[in-house]
Amino acid sequence: MKRLKVSIIGSGSWGCAISKIVGKNVLKRNTFDKRVSMWVYEEIIEGRNLSEIINSTHENVKYLKGHKLPETVVATPDLVEAITDVDILIFVLPHQFLKRCLDTLEGKIKSTAVAISLIKGFQTSVDGDIELISKYITSRLKIQCSVLMGANIANEVANEVFCEGTIGCATKEMKQTFKELFETNYFRVAVVDDTQTVEACGALKNIVACAAGFSDGLLYGNCTKTAIIRIGLMEIKMFINTFLSGSEISTFFESCGISDLFASCYGGRNRKCSALFVEKGKSIYDLEKEILNGQRLQGPSTAEAVNIMLMKKGLEKKFPLFTAVHRIFNFEISPRKLLDHI
Repeated sequence: MKRLKVSIIGSGSWGCAISKIVGKNVLKRNTFDKRVSMWVYEEIIEGRNLSEIINSTHENVKYLKGHKLPETVVATPDLVEAITDVDILIFVLPHQFLKRCLDTLEGKIKSTAVAISLIKGFQTSVDGDIELISKYITSRLKIQCSVLMGANIANEVANEVFCEGTIGCATKEMKQTFKELFETNYFRVAVVDDTQTVEACGALKNIVACAAGFSDGLLYGNCTKTAIIRIGLMEIKMFINTFLSGSEISTFFESCGISDLFASCYGGRNRKCSALFVEKGKSIYDLEKEILNGQRLQGPSTAEAVNIMLMKKGLEKKFPLFTAVHRIFNFEISPRKLLDHI
């Protein structure tokens, strides 16, 4: 039996955290090839290439310091090399860099391959509409794309703290394969059919987490923050039912739904940086450089993409929280006006 080759596209904190899981799981099943390729955006760290450091020390010293990656995970800075003859592509990079990545990969993926996206965001078209990342990957690479979202923060997953994830699977044949690839005794995975709700929840919850961060930065307290979370959940559900083909209510009770929303609003970098945005009065761009070690936030860019679409449709007033978050990041209104607008 031919073993499935796996490639991870992305090597930030979340990419490395998931590589710990995948790199160990391929050893447990004869389903998978024992070598996992991981594409690394090459950087020079203390005079050495990051990919060289990862392959020699089995540690990403920039984005997940202190955590050993399995020896099955092999880093490469060559994107085409990373996906050559691969059967399963795991996309886990900021959505801002996805188009450039797909420009390189288009026409080079074998037709029988499948993808799974861990990217929490939307793709924006030239006319202002937004598209699910999984749909965008499918349209560009001509392969099926599933999604993995949930209440899981990279450092906690890397520390093997118990958490959960939700897979929205686009192909019935892959449901058990994906479960075997990602599930561990500390990372429990549920597989559902409602792919678009799983993915949309993963993107939209970051906007709500930013609002929760504003609340924390203003020292409003937990009652106010939980009200923001409730309003945010209502807007998430309304957005999915307005712009997608509706949702299964049960999906919101999976890890990708309410659980991920609360995890992001009480932890996570979108909440943290949004609180600092209020406290320090600095731009998100400056805070990313100071706090995130070169990584990118998803909340502000998702809020911008959503706002472009809401403006186009004349629906900003139907989504006051989403709209207010975008306007605050654009310095159009003060964070102290958040409650007035929702």
